[in-house]
Amino acid sequence: MGQNIDLIFKIAGIGILVAVASMGLKNSGKEDYGLAVTITGIAVVLIMVIQMLGALFNEVKSVFKLF
Repeated sequence: MGQNIDLIFKIAGIGILVAVASMGLKNSGKEDYGLAVTITGIAVVLIMVIQMLGALFNEVKSVFKLF
């Protein structure tokens, strides 16, 4: 349970950092870099979620002894 809350805080922290960096870059006239920061943040969060889903599927396989 504690790991899930840590994951939520990590995702929220990444979201806040990406939002601040993106807005700062857009306000300084560098919209392209702001978009790149946003896409990179989304990719990092998706990788974290995919890893957690992989762990979930492995747990389900071990519980039901599928392999």
